[in-house]
Amino acid sequence: MNLFSEEMRRNPYPAYDQLRSRTPVLHYPPSDSWLIFDHDGVKRALHDHDAFSSVVSPPGTRTAEWLIFSDPPRHTKLRALITRAFTPRAVAGLEPRIRRLSRELLDRTIESGQMDVAEDYAVPLPLLVIAEMLGAPAADQPHFKRWSDAILDLSHTVSGSEEAARALDAFTAVTAEMQAYLRGLVEQRRAAPEDDLLTRLVEAEVDGERLNEDEILGFFQLLLVAGHETTTNLIGNAMLCFLENPDELARLRAAPELLPSAIEEVLRYRSPVQAMFRVTRRDVPMHGQVIPAGKAVLAMIGSANRDSQQFRDPDRFDIARDPNPHIAFGHGIHFCIGAPLSRLEARVALADLVARLGGLERASDAPWEPRRAIHVHGPARLPIRFAPGPRLGGAPG
Repeated sequence: MNLFSEEMRRNPYPAYDQLRSRTPVLHYPPSDSWLIFDHDGVKRALHDHDAFSSVVSPPGTRTAEWLIFSDPPRHTKLRALITRAFTPRAVAGLEPRIRRLSRELLDRTIESGQMDVAEDYAVPLPLLVIAEMLGAPAADQPHFKRWSDAILDLSHTVSGSEEAARALDAFTAVTAEMQAYLRGLVEQRRAAPEDDLLTRLVEAEVDGERLNEDEILGFFQLLLVAGHETTTNLIGNAMLCFLENPDELARLRAAPELLPSAIEEVLRYRSPVQAMFRVTRRDVPMHGQVIPAGKAVLAMIGSANRDSQQFRDPDRFDIARDPNPHIAFGHGIHFCIGAPLSRLEARVALADLVARLGGLERASDAPWEPRRAIHVHGPARLPIRFAPGPRLGGAPG
């Protein structure tokens, strides 16, 4: 079984069901890694940092600077500093700008009655939001997309293939570009502070410590790939769910107050991030097996969120599901710091899409193309047809 084939990345859930019931902990020889499929096991791997380390990048590499690839006490310091800049108030204040960007994107294509909801909308929206947050020109968004793609391609390094080597070379090249770009923006903010995330990152201080240049670059890279990819896939997956479950879309149109719980159900049913990486600190007994010390572990979030031991009728998409204790944004000290932003963007985006796109249907019978990285889940392209709805207030005339 090739767990990372295109077909598996399009629909991994039948395989998850089999593996979770037969062998919830699996050794995967092609990459000498261990995969955990059940809800309790995945949850433990995500929060038990005494047994499972988040330091999965070799020391000295750029990704080793990322918040998600650190353990306490370094993680504690970085998260405290970043949280000072990435406040709930700052995120909430972005809503009017997110709404404007959403409606501008829709206005570009809606009159034609067809669009690629991934390429035309779900991909650019989070990138434009990140540019706004950093105070970067919107014209720089194509650079952000190219950089994000290069970072995402690093997931192929688990295979040790020629493709993985090329991905690492590309990442090294774009890191130099990003460092030069970010250094210029940081110098501007130090000389003339503005009301944006980058200024707050530069000025954040805890116990007399501030983020250094490498740490700011690390967060910028993480924000690009996590802040972009998670939200892009959340929006794309929501559209897939509604196309496959038109009764639930009709239910949402009749009861718009269900939108927040619908978003949570998309996060569970088609988790944007399917797996998180860990490394065992010691031998870890689990489900009758022992994961040896020093082994790479993939905590399969996408499988955990379909575990029938935790969710009733887990393969049914139910926009009013309650309770819904999914772990799509992780668990424990590494719970996604950008979760409020991703939920806000999804709430604005899906409200606009549901209001303006009537008679939704796929524009092609061909299987949809999944995004490339092995640990994420969502459409790279999703052509749709629809009946154009009215222009919403807040978009330019």
